[in-house]
Amino acid sequence: MPLEQSTLNQLIDTVRRFVNERLIPLEEQVANDDLIPDKVINEMKELGLFGLTIPTEYGGLGLSTYEECLVVLELGRTAPAFRSIFGTNNGIGSQGLVMDGTQEQKDYYLPKLASGEIIGSFALTEPEAGSDSASVQTKAILDGDDYVLTGTKRYITNAPTAGLFTVFARTNTDEPGSRGVSAFLVDANTPGLTLGKPYKKMGQQGAHICDVILDQCRVSQSKMIGGKDKLNRGFQTAMKTLDRGRLHISALSVGCAKRLIELSVSYSKDRKQFGQAISEFQLLQGMLADSQAECYAAETMVLDAAARRDRGENINMLASCCKLFATEMVGKVADRAVQIHGGAGYIDEYAVTRFYKDVRLFRIYEGTSQIQQTIIAKNLLKD
Repeated sequence: MPLEQSTLNQLIDTVRRFVNERLIPLEEQVANDDLIPDKVINEMKELGLFGLTIPTEYGGLGLSTYEECLVVLELGRTAPAFRSIFGTNNGIGSQGLVMDGTQEQKDYYLPKLASGEIIGSFALTEPEAGSDSASVQTKAILDGDDYVLTGTKRYITNAPTAGLFTVFARTNTDEPGSRGVSAFLVDANTPGLTLGKPYKKMGQQGAHICDVILDQCRVSQSKMIGGKDKLNRGFQTAMKTLDRGRLHISALSVGCAKRLIELSVSYSKDRKQFGQAISEFQLLQGMLADSQAECYAAETMVLDAAARRDRGENINMLASCCKLFATEMVGKVADRAVQIHGGAGYIDEYAVTRFYKDVRLFRIYEGTSQIQQTIIAKNLLKD
């Protein structure tokens, strides 16, 4: 059920103040230390950011897709690493459970995810199953009342701090492709689950990823998402989760673009060359105008698709349209921002430089731009 408008406005104002007063001033420190302070994480918990999309009966805020996107537009105005720490609890780390979990699974895990007591992580990608996510090779072999999981998951967001993994594994090795895959809830302390060394990334310092290794990891049948009714149907759970997740990333891209435009406008007014502010030059004005127009178009797309999803429409193609356009858009906006800053745009001390590296990931995770193109085309061409 949607929030009352006054309540939603209050939430957005609170998040905006938190971004402006707490997160933006910490961006450089987090980038240098590759660490988000525990105090800030605790403040995020107090604000309810770990449970934005989790239903209210489990301690979350229960935001609709549209409301979630409005909040994420504000969160996008700061370094993406801040959002990453609680983003999986609201998206791919919890939505499979919300959509398809048994009542017992929901009762046990969702309150912990909503409060931030545990961090959820989505373990789908593998060394040989990236964009071709249906080629999951991790196996889950039934042994008595348990499944024994064996395989490796790669580039898993929040894995170093996660308390719960949604792991996708092949329960029927005779079924090819997406068929025969099931989803499991695997606690981080389960014997046989170990973590690889965190990767050093191009950007998004403070958000950590690593491999997850499953070596004879024994998981009860009761930990299969949805129970026996969802046996061999885990890939469908993953895809349903990604539709909403792609709108989330699209809204995040728009928020980042807005911040980049703000930084570009401010710098261009202050920076003087040839005896005048560089904002007076029409070629630079053209770059600002292109960025603003593209940002507005992406925002309109995202909010329209989100509203359609809340009305119960199938937005599979629209989610991919948003993900493709918004993430490509913010990449171009970031590139223009660096160009407007000139030499300063190549110096790490400037926020535009960090954003330039941070937003590059948006075109890769949760489905590359090329995968989105494929999804869009298939939807257009199907009978």
